[in-house]
Amino acid sequence: MNTASTSPDAERTELLAALATARAALIGSVEGLGDEQAGERPTVSALCLGGLVKHVTAMEESWLNFVTEGPSAMSFALPEGVTWDDLAAGTAAEFPTWAIEREKEFRMLPGETTAGVLRAYEQVAARSERIILAVPDLSATHPLPEAPWNEPGGEWSVRRVLTHVLTETAQHAGHADILRETLDGRQAT
Repeated sequence: MNTASTSPDAERTELLAALATARAALIGSVEGLGDEQAGERPTVSALCLGGLVKHVTAMEESWLNFVTEGPSAMSFALPEGVTWDDLAAGTAAEFPTWAIEREKEFRMLPGETTAGVLRAYEQVAARSERIILAVPDLSATHPLPEAPWNEPGGEWSVRRVLTHVLTETAQHAGHADILRETLDGRQAT
């Protein structure tokens, strides 16, 4: 068997390695914490360490679903009679399910454990790597789903999705480092 044809190209290898480094920084900020500590909000922000991991897990899973399924994997539909302005102003008569679920991502819910949150992240990360290694072309694109924060008519390639996931993960790893240091003085990086 010719291993050159089954080995990932240098670009994939480098992008996946950078993402693994960002993931390790995020995980390092949570390691050794009990469930209660992972849910604490030690700053004026509403962020907690467990919630950050949950958010990054959901974000990565959603974007990799976009890679495999296209824009239908990311629906931002609004309830009947609700506008984006209503939603932004907090005056919507009803909030969309996706917005309610996203808000839950940022906190530890009753019954959730640090180990469970980290296990879910590990599973999503493994799936993401399999997808990225299997995609024939990192330049393949899908149109972005309709949402006010997406460029109308915009498209993202697999490469752009992967760099977005990497950027989001690294950004939240920085947040997590600050939260951990505030909690117990430990510096993760």
